[in-house]
Amino acid sequence: MTVSDGDPISEVYAGCFRRLVVQLYAVTGDLNEAQEAVQEAFTRALAAPRHFARLENPEAWLRRVAVNVARSRHRRRRILDGLLRRIGPPPAVADRAPEHLALLAALRGLPDGQRHALALHYLVDLPVDEVAATLGVSAGTVKSRLSRGRQALAALLTDSDATTSTQTGRAHVRS
Repeated sequence: MTVSDGDPISEVYAGCFRRLVVQLYAVTGDLNEAQEAVQEAFTRALAAPRHFARLENPEAWLRRVAVNVARSRHRRRRILDGLLRRIGPPPAVADRAPEHLALLAALRGLPDGQRHALALHYLVDLPVDEVAATLGVSAGTVKSRLSRGRQALAALLTDSDATTSTQTGRAHVRS
């Protein structure tokens, strides 16, 4: 469903979004959390527009939903924080080696399907069938994405290496 002028959800949004965010900010103490909770409340209203249109006080309903969303998120975060304290600090993931950074940059330049297939197969070490099940596509599609992704990745990394070599060469010429 799209939101348009004259739509009850659009009218309520225009009239009370800011007020709801301010109210939730007072509850959560975090502006981003408040905005996300209110946005989630409006998303739920969009999912059930007929129900929303019949509400006697739509703003009160949105406020209640947003507060419940914020409470649930806070509860889940508290549980996760407790779990993380028990198991210790997370392993270091960020590899700052230039080769690793170049690979990540090149991966970001690929279409989503190729990037996901390459990451799951080569970085997570899943077999093709499991990648297919995870992505909800056929094994043939995964194989195709892996092949195209490898070719595109090789081209991107080669271009990156050539650019780096050229820039390095220019730096030496200027010295």
